[in-house]
Formats: sequence, structure tokens, C-alpha cells
Amino acid sequence: MLGEIDARRLRAYDSALVSFGTRNSYSDTVSTTRGIGAARRWIHAQLSEFSKECGGCLRVGYDTGTVQTPRNRVSPQRLMTNVLAWLPGRDTSRVIVIGGHYDSCVCAVGDSGRGRFDSLSTAPGANDDGSGSSAVIELARVFSRTFSKGLDVSVIFALHDGEEQGLLGSSHLARRLKADGYKVVAGMTDDIIGNVTAEDGTVDSTSVRIFSPDPDTSRSRELGRLVWAIGDLYLPNFRVMPVWRLDRVGRGGDHRSYIEQGSAGLRFTERIEDEKRQHRPTDEFASVNFGYVANIARLNAASVASLGLAPATPDSARAARDVSVTGGRRWILSWLPVSGAVSYEVLLRPTTSAQYDRVIPVGAATRYQLDVQLDDVWAGIRAVGANGQKSLPAVVPRVTPRPSQSTEP
Repeated sequence: MLGEIDARRLRAYDSALVSFGTRNSYSDTVSTTRGIGAARRWIHAQLSEFSKECGGCLRVGYDTGTVQTPRNRVSPQRLMTNVLAWLPGRDTSRVIVIGGHYDSCVCAVGDSGRGRFDSLSTAPGANDDGSGSSAVIELARVFSRTFSKGLDVSVIFALHDGEEQGLLGSSHLARRLKADGYKVVAGMTDDIIGNVTAEDGTVDSTSVRIFSPDPDTSRSRELGRLVWAIGDLYLPNFRVMPVWRLDRVGRGGDHRSYIEQGSAGLRFTERIEDEKRQHRPTDEFASVNFGYVANIARLNAASVASLGLAPATPDSARAARDVSVTGGRRWILSWLPVSGAVSYEVLLRPTTSAQYDRVIPVGAATRYQLDVQLDDVWAGIRAVGANGQKSLPAVVPRVTPRPSQSTEP
């Protein structure tokens, strides 16, 4: 599947997006050649063509809602329209969202950030976020060809509106998915993934940053560890650089919307940023490296497919001291069976380690006694499917003693 991702197609998608002049959320919605309306209809047409080619395997549509716009005092609310392509899975209750934002802006131009609402000036947005949007469009094409009958989990290829206005489109979709009862396995975004050259001439086209926030045992952090490991496995010459924070300092992205709804979230972003080519008319097509975008799209694809083919995360993971036999030095882990899982693995890492360093296969058992003190490690439990794909781990929670059980100050 990874070989299907085509840098030439990514280049063509981004060229088309830039050709609409501006994709500001407040720009023209009627014109067929300029503005955000023309851009989203073009995106819809591309995704619809992919669906036609796979016999209707993608459900393509607009996700529209009126949202509050707190950054714009003149216009307190606005209609935002995401463009979505759903690839239904066998378990329709679980979804993975991989998205980019197709709106653009010249936010850095003008007084007091008023450029954010400039609907007329040219805002190419080739890298921010034409690059990410192009990757998501190409992922929809490739997955529709490779997995036309779906994965175990549904996948939503999401082109978000209103990111530059305050993550408006993704917030709307994340809230909608939660209200409709979906379990979002992961909400991931490609945002600014096409620059490889710094202002001083430094070049890095062989590594990518992924952002996932604290705490160290959060769902998002476990997602970050999984993507990190998948990168090492499938793209060994393209280094994944994990950054353990929500986002770049003082910046934000659409993955935050899913994290705020209690789901795992992660952001893919280029290793070297040049802010002189973001939120400005200088964010031009010529500055995007599409071979680099293709490698990030391959990392996306491997991550989505691995998650989409895996069983659900074990539920109700518990840890209890084995007081009767070991005096409480040993711990027993337990969890409920997972549909589709043929075995389970216990993962261990020191509390000071960023990655698990022990993998203990435990077969079909749903109970395991640790050979180390749980006080000294973090433990995770993951389900393994018949195809060998592995779920996100459930981190075994610390057991907090009741006050009457502890003599510590």
C-alpha cells in the first residue's frame, strides 16, 4: 500500500488547491474558480471520483454546522463545512480520523491579526495546509483501492474547515462524533508537512515530528508511542521524532479537538518550520517538497492501517497486589476479553523511559502476575488479532490506597 502513494498526485492536488487564490473561511462560497466554496466542491469531486472507482466504498459528504466564532467579534457565528470521506469498517462503532485543514489565511498580515478574516487577499496556503490536505486526499484514494471492503475500524478522511479561525471545523466534527456515540480510536492531523529548508539553508527531509500531550500515560501518548514504533518498522530511513507536548509552543492544531473530547490525538508536522512561509502570501507552491509529503503520508497510511486492522484496546484493565502470597510485592494484572483478539501482550517500561522495553506474550489469558514491582514501572496491556495487528495499549492504572491504608504523610 505504501508504494501506491504518489508524490506526483500530491503535487497536482496542492496545485489545484492553491489555484483557488484564497481558501479563507470567510471567502467566496459561490464562485467556481476562487474561494473556499470552489475549493471544497473540488475536494468533494475528487473524493467522489475515488468512491466511484472502488464501487462506492467511500461515503463522501459535507459535514456542516453553525459554530461560535469567538475570535471574530463582528461575526459571532459562522457556517463551517468539513468535507469527509468515510471508509466504513466492520466495527462501525469505532472510527479513526485522519485529517488536514483546507482553509488558508494571511493571518500574519495586518494589524491585530485582522488578516485572519481577510476574505479577499490571495492566501495560497500551499504548505499550511495544502500539503496536509493533499496527503489526506491521497490517503483516501489509496485506502479506497487497497481496502475497498473496509478495515475492522471505520476511517474518516477529513478535510477540516475553520482551523485558522480557532479549530472550528474539527471541534464541530469531534463533538458530533462523540454525541453520536462513536468511539474515536485516534484523531490525527497533518498540518504543515511540506517544508524541508530553514531560513539559514539547513535541510531536513528525512525526519518528521509527531506531537502528543501529557500525561505520560494518556491515550494520546500511547498513540504517539505506537506511531513512533510503526515508523521504525515500515519507514526505517525516515525518522519519527516524538515531541511530548500538545503542539508547538504557542500554536495549535485540529488534533486538539479530539483530545478535548477524551480521545487519543496526534499531530504530524514537518521537522523544520519556516514561519515566514506560513499565514502569509509567501506560503507558495514552489516551497513545498512533495517527496517529503509523500513520506509523511506513508507514515500516516501505516499508522491508520495498523490501528484499523487491530482489535479494540482491552477494557477494564486492573492491577491488584498479591498480598496473600508475596506480601504485596507482586502484582496481578487483569482485563476483560476483547472481541477479535486471539492473544494479549503485557508491556513494561521504567517510569523514566519514553518507550516500552519489554513485551511479554501471555496467550489468550486475561490475567497475569508481574515478575517485577508495579511501583517501579508502567505497564500496558494490548490485544493482538489473528492478523498479528496490535491494539493501542491500556495503561494499567495506579492503585491509590485509601487514607486508612496508608501511613505516608
